[in-house]
This record gives sequence, C-alpha cells and structure tokens, in this order.
Amino acid sequence: MTAKSEKTPLISCRGLTKTYVMGDQSLQALDHVDLDIEQGEFVAIMGPSGSGKSTLLNLLGALDTPTSGNLIINGVDCAEMSKDELAALRNREIGFVFQQFNLLRRTTALENVQLPLIYGRKRDIDPHEAASARLTEVGLGERLDHTSAQLSGGQQQRVAIARALVTNPSIILADEPTGALDTQTSNEIMRLFEDLNSKGLTVILVTHEAEIADYAHRNLFFRDGKLISDTRKERKQEVDA
Repeated sequence: MTAKSEKTPLISCRGLTKTYVMGDQSLQALDHVDLDIEQGEFVAIMGPSGSGKSTLLNLLGALDTPTSGNLIINGVDCAEMSKDELAALRNREIGFVFQQFNLLRRTTALENVQLPLIYGRKRDIDPHEAASARLTEVGLGERLDHTSAQLSGGQQQRVAIARALVTNPSIILADEPTGALDTQTSNEIMRLFEDLNSKGLTVILVTHEAEIADYAHRNLFFRDGKLISDTRKERKQEVDA
C-alpha cells in the first residue's frame, strides 16, 4: 500500500535567525526558530516587548530578510529571491493589517482599498469591482464613499482588512490589529477574522492581549528571540459582544 504523503506547510521556517548590528553591538532578535504553519490556520504570536514577535511577522511578510536560516512561503524559498521578487511575493500572497490602520484620511474607503491593485498593477482584477466586493464583505457596503476621517476606529480597521483582502492573498498578517480599539470593537474585529479564517484564509497576528490570542486556534509564545511554547486548541466558541 502506498504511504500517504504529508501535506506541505504553507509557511516553513528552519533555523530562522535575525541579528541586528548597531556599531559594535549586536542584538539577536530571532534565535534559530523552527516553525511550520499550515494553510487555513489561525495563529496568534505572543511575547513580551523585545521577544522577537514583530521581527518574525516582518520576516513572514517578506518585509525583511533573515540573517540565517530558511523561510519558505507557499513552496518558494525566500532566500533565493531578489527584492523585486520578494515584492511580487508580498503582493501575491500576503495581506497586511496594522494597529494604526495606515489609511489615507482624505481618501474614500473605496479608493483606499483599491490602492494595492493600482500600485501592484493587477490588471486581471477590476479595482472598483474588487474593492466594492471586499468592503461589502467586511460590512461596509454602505460606506464606500466615506473618507477615513468620517469613519470610526472599528470601521477604519474594517477598511484596512478589506484592503488586505483585495489582492486575494493566501495569508493575512496582522500586527496588534485591535491595539487602538475598545473592547467591544476589538471583539467585532476578531469575529471578522474568525469568519475569514473559517472560509480558508490563513490568519497570523501579533498581540500582547490574552483575550485576543484566545480567538486563535494556535498560540506561539516567544521570549528572547526563541519560540518557548506552541499550543494548539479547540476552536473558540462564539463570544457575546
């Protein structure tokens, strides 16, 4: 009988190390991290300040390159890629969500969401149609023409999520996505991430809040650049707002 083949991870890290050199000082932000993340996982990265969690997120997003070790994203070895190829990988595979939303305040929600398609020259996707669909998906179908200044913090984060989704990425990376939001709005945003993940999207977020990490199905805890614990759990039940 033929042996069943193992599923290839969406993301694979082996010996992933990042060292920053400042003058005659060096800081090892990540220390030989071995990690696999499968397609469709919902992962929270935790740890104290300086633990390496944001450095890891930047490496996973191809925003930075490791000092040593291997990082493979969807079968592609990032170490063998040029800057232009890494940029193309980001645009193709990864959507980013940030704590401070990073929206153009005097630009409409629709125009903000279209930006990755315009800058990435995605000629196979109609910007207006795709942006409208993604804003509707995150509950802002009636707010397409509102500027960021006219939206609440939670609505702005929904615009940012729609912008991350508009290129049809396989991975969403979120850096403290609820850090600027109140508790109720944070729960609404996390339920949105849950819904996206339930549709097969891989979600990886950095957070320092245990309540936010509890929405994820897998928690990675870092300290001093090392992966200290890797905990998987049952899917979280729906939480009242």
